[in-house]
Amino acid sequence: MLQSVASITTKQYKLLKRNDFPELLQQIHDCPKELHIDGVLPSGPAIAIVGTRKPTQYGREQAYRLSYELAEAGMTIVSGLAYGIDAIAHRAALDAGGKTIAVLGCGLDVCYPAANQALARDIVAKGGAVLSEYQLKTPALKHHFPARNRIISGFSLGVLVPEADARSGSLITALLALDQNRTVLAVPGNITSERSAGPNNLIRAGAVPVHRTADVWTGLGLQLPVANPPAGTVQPSQSSSQDAILDQLARSAATTNQIARQTGLSAAQVSARLIGLEVLGQVLSLGGGYWMIRPGSTSSTS
Repeated sequence: MLQSVASITTKQYKLLKRNDFPELLQQIHDCPKELHIDGVLPSGPAIAIVGTRKPTQYGREQAYRLSYELAEAGMTIVSGLAYGIDAIAHRAALDAGGKTIAVLGCGLDVCYPAANQALARDIVAKGGAVLSEYQLKTPALKHHFPARNRIISGFSLGVLVPEADARSGSLITALLALDQNRTVLAVPGNITSERSAGPNNLIRAGAVPVHRTADVWTGLGLQLPVANPPAGTVQPSQSSSQDAILDQLARSAATTNQIARQTGLSAAQVSARLIGLEVLGQVLSLGGGYWMIRPGSTSSTS
């Protein structure tokens, strides 16, 4: 039995029968007969975002940025509550005020890994769902995880892999997606990085390369939602908005949402500017959505 397991609660969970599943999930050939669920299944399009449990800084940044922007635009993020890319994708969706679904490889009254127990509670509290095909008290066994991956891809229009080893379990989800006639997408990475071997191999095999959020919408055959600013709104220049972000971070580390509230920028604008500032060596990602000024940097981009 896998370790790092914690009991969540003894509450009563809902039981969904197959007829109550979203149509996409009902279509897979090995669809589960029922699902135990805590929370509510979000409506609208969904994408699975999965990857390595030990991402690099690059992998963390790309997983967070893409998950955040997709969730903010109305896409439900589906993943497996595992360490690394999974947890980052769930957290980014919540930070964006979006919805996310976590599919477990154990009973709902068990949390694996235990460190993500609070994340599971947040997912439910913010309008998402944590679910499993396994009965209560079922431990997290190794063979459960490849099986649960078919449900992750089954909920989704496609599977996006930001970072994964060449033999990562995340690639099982990608292969299942192909069997289910779903779209496979991947973030290209450094050809010398083991963590980018999986996505690079997927792209070589025909997966949609993803450089920005628009690539995901296009790859899924959907139109990118366009947020129209209120009449009279003046869009800030890139340099002035970067200065505002740096001034905010000079006071203390902050999340994308916190920076957006303090600066008046949209979360998407903040996210894009932060990536640029990171490339310039002026900010650092602390993980979990938090950013800080890089030591030695000034609060001005000029």
